[in-house]
Amino acid sequence: MILYQPENHLALIAKVEAFAGDKLLGREEKSHYHQFRVRGADAKDLVRFLRDEPSLGFTYFIDLTAVDYQTYPQPQPERFAVVTTLLSPKLGIRAQVKAFVAEGDPRIPSLTDIFAGANWTEREVWDLYGIEFLGHPDLTRILMPDDFDGHPLRKDYPLKGRGERGNFPVFHATTRKPAEEA
Repeated sequence: MILYQPENHLALIAKVEAFAGDKLLGREEKSHYHQFRVRGADAKDLVRFLRDEPSLGFTYFIDLTAVDYQTYPQPQPERFAVVTTLLSPKLGIRAQVKAFVAEGDPRIPSLTDIFAGANWTEREVWDLYGIEFLGHPDLTRILMPDDFDGHPLRKDYPLKGRGERGNFPVFHATTRKPAEEA
């Protein structure tokens, strides 16, 4: 394990700022990682850069999730953000790419061709937030029933649902007789 080295953080910031230029909407230093904010259309290029830049080596995909800022008190560039978290074993630090996605057209390029681990997390975000991942190999529901209408983690989804819980199929356990009794 690499111990905390301030020069690694400074190198990361300098490299990302030089690569992204004015496409970088901002950055924030968190307690254990750095977060870089970009538009959805620019996220894939930044993630690829973080992975492929030899001096950075963010080769470990940790997670991908989303945020709905509809009721957030501070204004944000867009209603939704897709947040990708990566680790650089070489530098011993994590980085996040927060990509803002428009409410009227919630679509962003898929990262599955860069990190295979993004497959299921993108499906989960699609299912629960309705953000489409362009180029995803199998963008189908993963948690909700296939015929479910809506995306339940959106802030405008009713807290008590739309009554669909009563319509979910119910599967009951059955008792089986052992083979020798049958």
